[in-house]
Amino acid sequence: MNGGYYPAWGKRLLDLTLASAALLVLAPLLLLVALAIWLEDRGPVLFRQQRSGRNGQPFTLLKFRSMPVGSANLPSHEAARLGVTRVGALIRRTNIDELPQLLNIVAGDMSLVGPRPALPSQTELLALRRENGSIACRPGLTGQAQINSYDGMPVTHKAEQDGEYARHVNFPHDCAIILRTFRYLARRPPVY
Repeated sequence: MNGGYYPAWGKRLLDLTLASAALLVLAPLLLLVALAIWLEDRGPVLFRQQRSGRNGQPFTLLKFRSMPVGSANLPSHEAARLGVTRVGALIRRTNIDELPQLLNIVAGDMSLVGPRPALPSQTELLALRRENGSIACRPGLTGQAQINSYDGMPVTHKAEQDGEYARHVNFPHDCAIILRTFRYLARRPPVY
């Protein structure tokens, strides 16, 4: 990552401010989604999964649970093999399942913008991130690769996008990625 005030402390301040505000504003929606998930099958509301964070350190990623209780632990793009609950289909289609990661951001495990947190089993991606320096970034809720069709990308292209981001961490770039994320979310997403 490049030097300067923004990467050193401004990015974290932006993360804390925006994630905290989003949690307050979205609290009623988060509670409704949690209730709908619980009412559907009385299972846990949150899905917890070990991911590789900044410098490869493990952390527990939070998502709203969209698959049936007891489903195997798979990357999102492979979830179609297992199926999703009715509520799960809706929250995945609208990306609401990702909102609990705002708590990961407040806790400091993630950032609003950065490379998506990899599963520890994604060894090739993690090795490529070590090579290009993007492993030093906090993983993001969104990022350069995500707004460029992340799930359909070969791992080498994901890592290239992550490395490019790591070389250009600055406030205007992060703002542009956040704005492009809203445009990306407005498109009809794939149904898992």
